[in-house]
Amino acid sequence: MKTKLTVVVACLLVAGLGGTWPGEAPAQQPIKIGVVQGLSGAFEVYAKQMVTGFKLGLEYGTDGKMELLGRKIELLVEDDQLKPDVSKRLVTKLYADDKVDLVVGTTSSAAALAILPVAQEFKKLLIVEPAVADSITGEHWNRYIFRTGRNSGQDAISNALAIAKPGVSIATIAQDYAFGRDGVAAYKAAAEKLGAKVVHEEYAPIAATDFTAPIQKIIAALKDKPGAKYVFVIWAGKGGPFPQLIANRLDKYGITLTSGSNVLDVLKAMKAMNLEGMVGGAYYYYENPKNPVNDWLVKEHQKRFNTPPDFFTCGGFAAAMAVVTAIKKAGGTDTEKLIQGMEGMEFMTPKGKMTFRKEDHQALQSMYAFKMVAKPDVPWLIPMLTKELTPQETAPPILNRR
Repeated sequence: MKTKLTVVVACLLVAGLGGTWPGEAPAQQPIKIGVVQGLSGAFEVYAKQMVTGFKLGLEYGTDGKMELLGRKIELLVEDDQLKPDVSKRLVTKLYADDKVDLVVGTTSSAAALAILPVAQEFKKLLIVEPAVADSITGEHWNRYIFRTGRNSGQDAISNALAIAKPGVSIATIAQDYAFGRDGVAAYKAAAEKLGAKVVHEEYAPIAATDFTAPIQKIIAALKDKPGAKYVFVIWAGKGGPFPQLIANRLDKYGITLTSGSNVLDVLKAMKAMNLEGMVGGAYYYYENPKNPVNDWLVKEHQKRFNTPPDFFTCGGFAAAMAVVTAIKKAGGTDTEKLIQGMEGMEFMTPKGKMTFRKEDHQALQSMYAFKMVAKPDVPWLIPMLTKELTPQETAPPILNRR
């Protein structure tokens, strides 16, 4: 009777303490990944695409097993509503209470900037996707930050290469927050390095609907300039100045629009606005990269969702591939081993190979120069590839103080 009681007590102790019997392998803890995105608000389309892409990337990178090194992968997805304070609170919770191994986020550049110091405080990785502002890997960067998303510098260089040369005059219009201002600063530097001149800058509130005054200032700044004249537009989310720019008949003054590519819904609106022929630089369009990873993504996304993968689907997928590659290389989720392995790390994505630059942890990656083309059987404008721009061609300046 005493022997039986001892066995029962031992069983209870083992169960209560999460222990194992002698000779039995200990249970592997799951790999916990926090994903923070603006799943509600002006950029919710971007955020939802990113989450879809991240899940597909994990599936691809683990051969459908959703585990690495014998450990199951557990995702904790949170909505920061694009609010810096909410983002900071959620990332703190993920690190402190949920004990995640790393966080991936977020959508808004302002929210991303708010969570950089949280990663440093907890000494845990933060992989930034898709926020773009240069200052994320610039003046506000710390060693726990890696970014798979492109930054404003990469956007700027690819767009500048499309039109900038001596004798070209450019005005810009952008949203008045980190994404827009960092984007214009980077674009101006890239365009003027190629010999063009940025003669005027306009900034409008994120939710602006009336662009009458900014457009009149742009016309006044450009109309009497000799040579080629462009308005470069940087805008994220719904709305934006395109319809009013077109309505003001800029062509009367010899002024041409230029901008980066965007999500398919925006490309549909661009087709309705008859922006065929516009040139610029793109982060991703599903028909442009040619590699097995992108082939798989396009096929699976079309099969599951009856639509091609979009701009930010690719970004989420790239972030997942970075996570998978890093954990395999580090042999686990120890932060210091991850950092050591990720500096200079190459990993495959739908855009081809990316490389984390050692100095600022920015992913160097291909970009795509394009010309917008309309086809009757496609509901959006197609950013037809004119040249693939290499990671070396589009490598942005190193802006941090490391």
